[in-house]
Amino acid sequence: MTLLAGFSHPWRDAQYAFRRILKAMSEPGVVVSLDHDNGWEGLSSSATAVVLTLMDRETPLWLDPALSQAALLDNLRFHTGVKLVEREAAAFALLPISRELSLDGFAAGDEMAPENSTTLVLELPALGGGRALRLTGPGIAEARMIAPQLPASVLDYLEQRPHPFPAGLDFLFTCGNALMALPRTTHVEVC
Repeated sequence: MTLLAGFSHPWRDAQYAFRRILKAMSEPGVVVSLDHDNGWEGLSSSATAVVLTLMDRETPLWLDPALSQAALLDNLRFHTGVKLVEREAAAFALLPISRELSLDGFAAGDEMAPENSTTLVLELPALGGGRALRLTGPGIAEARMIAPQLPASVLDYLEQRPHPFPAGLDFLFTCGNALMALPRTTHVEVC
């Protein structure tokens, strides 16, 4: 088993990362830096920081098969103790950079229990240079324009929002040490 580095100062670094993730979720489309230098096998440093901050032994996680490598699995178990589950039961899902991605089967919650949904942590090639998206909604004073390089299935989901609010999927987009969030409360128009 090869153990990879977690946070250098676990309490301080986790608190810092939590505040940055909270900023990204409360201000959709704003890019924040997580300032974590160590990415684990198959994960960017920002995705690794999200895992170390938000996941523990009570967190049901779905891991994309492309990420199911021994080193990553060992470090997930050692550093967080997460429970690996099927898509339908996942509170979080870790997804690699991919042009083709199915969002079928992830829990979207419902009007009585919207918290029973999945937050997708999705690695992207870049948080800019993709299709232009216009964001409105809570946390956005005026419309905000972003252009992350999203897979077509994610663009379709964001544009169509097949689940009636308050149900839906939340997204954390990661690239390098940067993070951008699109919670289900954000209205997205593809430009």
